[in-house]
Amino acid sequence: MVFSGRSHALVLCATLAVTMLASGCVSPAGPVEAVRFVSPDRANELGRGPIRVVAGEGMESNSLEYRSYAAAVERELERVGYQVLPVGTRDAPDIQTATVRVERTVLSPAVPDRNPVSVGVGGGTGGFGSGVGVGIGINLGSKPKDRISTEMFANIRAGDGTMLWEGRANVEAKEGSPMAETQLNAAKLAQGLFTRFPGESGATISVP
Repeated sequence: MVFSGRSHALVLCATLAVTMLASGCVSPAGPVEAVRFVSPDRANELGRGPIRVVAGEGMESNSLEYRSYAAAVERELERVGYQVLPVGTRDAPDIQTATVRVERTVLSPAVPDRNPVSVGVGGGTGGFGSGVGVGIGINLGSKPKDRISTEMFANIRAGDGTMLWEGRANVEAKEGSPMAETQLNAAKLAQGLFTRFPGESGATISVP
């Protein structure tokens, strides 16, 4: 079939419209919001030397979910200049330690007057910087949910235990969308957390 110039333009417009509609069916994720805090006295120690990555309290260090997040953090640490040591490396005076934990929260518009509920493994609780958190969980409720909020918390300590850096990154995605799954949001969160590392202390950044 031979199309005239006008017919070709109509076909092209229709094709673009279908493409746009198809892409609109993919649930978008919000940008990663990250905030970091840097030790003013020892910031020069960051981004160099050996470092080991360990699970925060309440996390299951052998779970596949945790390992996905830990591996994403390890890649970012190597990118910013660290030598990442194998899992199980013991603490030592010349080795920094990065502690990682993750919280996944179900945000339901069906219950606007209630706070989001975190579900996970370990049952620990704690706020940003407390070092105590819940594990990676799934939605166990029977009501339909709207969005999944995933937060990654990390801190870096010197070999003597001094806190050098800590950060928190968050991303929200529609439940059931690819970005709500571990493999994708692990890389996205780690990238946001270590963008322009170590970052401006106390400043919140948004990473698309």
